[in-house]
Amino acid sequence: MKIEQIYTGCLAQAAYYLESEGEAAIFDPLREVQPYLDRAVKDGATIKYIFETHFHADFVSGHLDLAQKSGGTIVYGPTAQPKFEALIAADEQEFKVGAYTIKALHTPGHTLESTCYLLSDETGTMKGIITGDTLFIGDVGRPDLAQALSDDLTQEKLAGLLYDSLRNRIMPLPDDLIVYPSHGAGSACGKNMSKETTDTLGNQKKTNYALRADMTKAEFIAELLDGLGAPPAYFPQNVRLNIEGYDSLDEVLRSGKKALSAEAFRHLAEQQEALLLDVRHENDFVAGHIPGSIFIGIQGGFAPWVGALVRDVRQPLLLIIPEGREEETLTRLSRVGFDHVLGYLEGGIHAWKSAGYETDTMDSVSPDAFAAVLAPDVVVVDARKPGEFEAEHVEGARNLPLDNINERLSDIPDMPFYLHCAGGYRSVIMGSILKARGIHHFTNVEKGISGIRQAGVPLTAFTCSSGN
Repeated sequence: MKIEQIYTGCLAQAAYYLESEGEAAIFDPLREVQPYLDRAVKDGATIKYIFETHFHADFVSGHLDLAQKSGGTIVYGPTAQPKFEALIAADEQEFKVGAYTIKALHTPGHTLESTCYLLSDETGTMKGIITGDTLFIGDVGRPDLAQALSDDLTQEKLAGLLYDSLRNRIMPLPDDLIVYPSHGAGSACGKNMSKETTDTLGNQKKTNYALRADMTKAEFIAELLDGLGAPPAYFPQNVRLNIEGYDSLDEVLRSGKKALSAEAFRHLAEQQEALLLDVRHENDFVAGHIPGSIFIGIQGGFAPWVGALVRDVRQPLLLIIPEGREEETLTRLSRVGFDHVLGYLEGGIHAWKSAGYETDTMDSVSPDAFAAVLAPDVVVVDARKPGEFEAEHVEGARNLPLDNINERLSDIPDMPFYLHCAGGYRSVIMGSILKARGIHHFTNVEKGISGIRQAGVPLTAFTCSSGN
């Protein structure tokens, strides 16, 4: 069977391309659709169907642009109610793509419309299953993203539906079936995903906690909900865009790709209440940046961090971008629904300085310098996730994860402190947020815990609750 996984690491997201006898299908496409069109052209194929496993929360799908450009039919599973033209499949409805057969299996739980697609070859032999967010490698989809649809649609109820879907629709399938999920490690759509992005169903039955044969529904619900943090703020906004529709990416790029002089940039910042987003390397931001700007570097987990920390996808943005990465930045922002870019600073920070405008810096020290001043009375804030912190941390450090810093500003120490993360990226993001809110009494530790460890600072494990 000719199926190709198209994996995007910064989103930990997998789309799929299937082709047979000059016909093709795309599953869960990203916002930028040209790679799928080019892939079909390479095979001399026509895109017949665009299958969606559910209304995605963590990214804006490319279904509308792809349908318009390819002529393919958008397909959702039972109960889906999109605000645009689409084929709503019945449970177990079959679709032909060349000699291959694709069967829709309604598997509610992650969301009510969640649907898996069972793939059979020209002989009728089942070869794989595209599981969306119903089943991951090592995990299953979180059941708390559809609660806003109904007052009585609790995460416990959705988890119960997911238990039934897994037991009744997926686990009875052949063990040699290849599982093709929509996400891998790093996605916020689950909590325990493997770095592997495919596996056999039989191996998942042996290794995935959620597929234990002797697991009761009550045990499944308890284990699934244990340690499940709040979803990022942009998730429901992306769901809305995927249901209701959005502007074409071509128009988003045309609108956002405006080179602005320093004067025009400053004027728009003052008049439009725009957020200044600096996507350069963290070392460049530390050395000099526009006061009040927020750093989220393009070289890291850029789009998910923007979505997690900027509350509203409609927020107007002004960008400070490394030269030559303008379209990449706009595209990656659009993947999570941030389409309202007013333009970018032409000439970057050098143009800003040349215009005589003020810049700011972030106090920063090397790991060795941090090690030299570390003492029992030195206050240290660790910006990593609780699990990272519990595994090892500086003795006496306070854990304030970057993920929810906007809700925990009152927990910031009111005395001078040192701030670090794992490698130096997240601490600069947090530092930029603090400085934008008038908090300047901290020093960033370069290279994070990895550098601190190399500097010889003893680290300790922590088994109690974080934040102490």
